Amino acid sequence: MSKLLLLLHAPPPPLHFTTAPILHRSATSLLRSSTLSKKPPNLSSSLTLFRKATPSSSFVSPSSSFRCRTLSVHAFDSDDSKTEQEEEKKESFHVKKNDEDYPSGEFDFQEIGAWNRFLVKLKMFIALPWERVRKGSVLSMKLRGQISDQLKSRFSSGLSLPQICENFIKAAYDPRVSGIYLHIDGLNCGWAKVEEIRRHIFNFKKSGKFVVAYLPACREKEYYLASACDDLYLPPSAYFSLYGFTVQAAFLAGVFENTGVQPEVQRIGKYKSAGDQLTRKSMSKENCEMLTAILDNIYGNWLDKVSSTKGKKIEDMINFINEGVYKVERLREEGLITNMCYDDEVISMLKEKVGVQKDKVLPMVDYSKYSRVRNWTLGLTGGRDLIAIIRASGSISRVRSPLSLSGSGIIGEKLIERIRQARESKKYKAAIIRIDSPGGDALASDLMWREIRLLAESKPVIASMSDVAASGGYYMAMAADTIVAENLTLTGSIGVVTGKFSLGKLYEKIGFNKEIISRGKYAELLAAEQRPLRPDEAELFAKSAQNAYEQFRDKAAFSRSMPVDKMEEIAQGRVWTGQDAASRGLVDAIGGFSRAVAIAKQKANIPQDRKVTLVELSRPSPTLPEILSGVGSSVVGVERTLKELLQDLAFSKGVQARMDGILFQGLEEASYDNPILTLMKDYLGSL
Repeated sequence: MSKLLLLLHAPPPPLHFTTAPILHRSATSLLRSSTLSKKPPNLSSSLTLFRKATPSSSFVSPSSSFRCRTLSVHAFDSDDSKTEQEEEKKESFHVKKNDEDYPSGEFDFQEIGAWNRFLVKLKMFIALPWERVRKGSVLSMKLRGQISDQLKSRFSSGLSLPQICENFIKAAYDPRVSGIYLHIDGLNCGWAKVEEIRRHIFNFKKSGKFVVAYLPACREKEYYLASACDDLYLPPSAYFSLYGFTVQAAFLAGVFENTGVQPEVQRIGKYKSAGDQLTRKSMSKENCEMLTAILDNIYGNWLDKVSSTKGKKIEDMINFINEGVYKVERLREEGLITNMCYDDEVISMLKEKVGVQKDKVLPMVDYSKYSRVRNWTLGLTGGRDLIAIIRASGSISRVRSPLSLSGSGIIGEKLIERIRQARESKKYKAAIIRIDSPGGDALASDLMWREIRLLAESKPVIASMSDVAASGGYYMAMAADTIVAENLTLTGSIGVVTGKFSLGKLYEKIGFNKEIISRGKYAELLAAEQRPLRPDEAELFAKSAQNAYEQFRDKAAFSRSMPVDKMEEIAQGRVWTGQDAASRGLVDAIGGFSRAVAIAKQKANIPQDRKVTLVELSRPSPTLPEILSGVGSSVVGVERTLKELLQDLAFSKGVQARMDGILFQGLEEASYDNPILTLMKDYLGSL
């Protein structure tokens, strides 16, 4: 049967500044120099332990003096009575910390002493050619398009948030770098990533060096980031629109009526809007309420931060937006930009800043080259204490499909291997799970949840959430000791939706017929798409969805040490921003990756002023062979790729713990494409 398993709804830095510089190393390079030779655990036998999927998504809260690992790892191993589970909850009761009880991880720039400066100069002298930078250089970074939360290899294109943030850290301490020149143009990422980069701009400025921004195209997100810079320039003909924020939702019910397609959807949770696009012609009251609250948070945060940075009153910024300003000159008059200049004019001003003659070329180093400059060259070596970093970015799948590339999403089997590697090794004092995921396969989410809980039995585990950690993404995070999110991280969405298409009328219109011979009362439940569900089948379908939701909700309540009825109030498939999630007990602390590192040090009893080494257990991707493979599949296997995408859309396997792609896309940016094509693209993008 042409089954569409629709999604669990829950929507959308890398190396950061801490009180002491942190060395960031890959696991591969560490293993080469490590005296420890312990091998990663064998997965083949242990994977058989996890056969039961319980769609859940939640966080684990910390205790005041000990980790939440007093919770039994075996609490959900079987269908034991609720009485036993309630007893375990009582035994594991602990007092949760407030946000202010956690270290802030705020960056404190420290001048390098004379001896260390000499050592840095010596290291720079013997550095490899591609790591050398001319004295007085300006670091130029073009922030445009998508920004990944994963590390990138030298063969991969695009921007990496960890490497962007690491470049800010290195440039702050690099005596060869005089300042940073940012080209900001058309960002296609969530607000949490923008907040992370903005924080690093402020941290970099503590070094006394300048940051200049140039915006050829400027909307609210680009301006929000650029407002943190010392100077902000736009060309006279810049595309800019500071008109406010919108969120959009499109609906296909009318289209399906005309084509003879009948979606049959079971959703549990009144805010669970995944599936609405298939069954409704307009937005539900609950969905409107949820989206309005998220939009108000984004708008309020923008007004508050921008007005504070530019020395304006919030009322003045509201009036400016509502005025519908379309002339760049007004931005200068209102003090929202420094001046109107072309790129070459800005470069001429930068020459004056660094003392370069007008007829000379301004020494610049770009993002790609500077990303290859090692921390060691700048004397930013880490300490002996190691913290494992496990990155989980993208949609969740249990196994890798034949056409998927490394880094294209979260592969449960691969991530479990990384988690076990961190657990089995005694050299790691703590682990940070960095999550940027709208969810996906519920079974894979549950298996990873289990492994993270096992990891947390042996050492502190901190979940750091980026743009989105919802449904399956939140499911993973709830196994950690402490959860850290940005103000606008999209999280929550504890709810379930599942469904299928009934194509009988469409088949009749096109003259197609399908007949099925079956054995078993419910054998045709997921096989017969040529007819609607019978009443008894529909009842079973509904009970199955309800059961999945209750497991999801109960596990979330257990993980957050919260009564089930209290969790029910904040579940219901509702998506929250990080700040709202924190006020409701779904998140422990507000901040970025640097705060997660500080909390990990606190939990591992490492002094805040002691340096630590962050060890990346996920290798950068894709590799060169994978890129060549991808090119081949795009040139030769286009038909196969399209067929697989359509098959994924119509035949998703298993219950999904996933955020609605349309919600995430709508909150990211307005779209001027054909709404039907955009809708289909969003659904394909969320599969």
